[in-house]
Amino acid sequence: MSGGPAARRSPGEPWGGLRPFSIKTKLGALVVIAVLITTGLMMIAMRTATELRFITVFSMVATLLITQFVAHSLTAPLDDMNAVARAISHGDYTRRVRENRRDELGDLAQTINRMADDLEAQERQRKELVANVSHELRTPIAGLRAVLENIVDGVSPADPETMRTALKQTERLGRLVETLLDLSRLDNGVVPLRRRRFEVWPYLSGVLKEANMAVPARAGIASGSGTHTRTDVHLHLDVSPPELTAHADPERIHQVVANLIDNAVKHSPPHGRVTVRARRGQQPESLELEVLDEGPGIPRSEWHRVFERFNRGSAGASNGQGGDGGTGLGLAIARWAVDLHGGGIGVAESERGCRIRVTLPGETSVLS
Repeated sequence: MSGGPAARRSPGEPWGGLRPFSIKTKLGALVVIAVLITTGLMMIAMRTATELRFITVFSMVATLLITQFVAHSLTAPLDDMNAVARAISHGDYTRRVRENRRDELGDLAQTINRMADDLEAQERQRKELVANVSHELRTPIAGLRAVLENIVDGVSPADPETMRTALKQTERLGRLVETLLDLSRLDNGVVPLRRRRFEVWPYLSGVLKEANMAVPARAGIASGSGTHTRTDVHLHLDVSPPELTAHADPERIHQVVANLIDNAVKHSPPHGRVTVRARRGQQPESLELEVLDEGPGIPRSEWHRVFERFNRGSAGASNGQGGDGGTGLGLAIARWAVDLHGGGIGVAESERGCRIRVTLPGETSVLS
């Protein structure tokens, strides 16, 4: 039965609710020892005719010494906990309490350390969230700026197609800003996915077109993926069959594809080629996406670290393009968006360059 004593007993708590080294046990032992010392000294006094006042003094001194020892063992860890709690209140989440006791103070030390771990993780997530949002906001702003600059400079006419591209960037910027209103759900691990069925070819064509238009705007501007001017890299789209459809959240998949393209372009050689390939998966309306470049590739020993936050790698420096490595958030954001769909993302075998493969399960996916 769930309501019995076994269900309420914690893993480290013995039966009966009393620990062999609990504070209650120590205080009880202190009283017993004091009584035994006093009784023993009284018996010695009666048999040796020692004056009672000497026996009283000796018993009081012995009891005070033992009490002082026990009190010090109880207050010393409290002083340590107080110092750690004061450091945590000032924003230092690296301090921890020593867990070398098997009593209630040891449990309190574990609780304080768990609290410090949670606060440190929340602070790290907050900083990462700010970095992610800044990274994602720069892409539509750069694309919108490119469109407007082309119109102002007379490079592109203000025709309906160009204005529709600018409108798409503005709408995407608005959607990204709206996600800031849902931070509480992000903290709880619940992010809404707006899944729908869409045609892959026109969708990816729009993503590649926005990527092409955003490149000139990023010239000399430090973006989330590094500072680079790669107008020489050619983007190629390969979708088979042409009528391929998928069932996913288009906005999240846009994050994935845009970040993968940006990373591939950064590591491409001069006049290189980046290919976005889409194929039908094994499940209904599932999708397999691949982004391939012709750069130096990623060593197999680094495959497991590619999608870690702030992992910037060193491949970009080898070809002289984007050598700063950016902030290392693009691929981490891509993995986050794929995980929301219940899919998978990873580095795949490739004879040349780097191949990133994304699998989306389609309608059969179940979010945890």
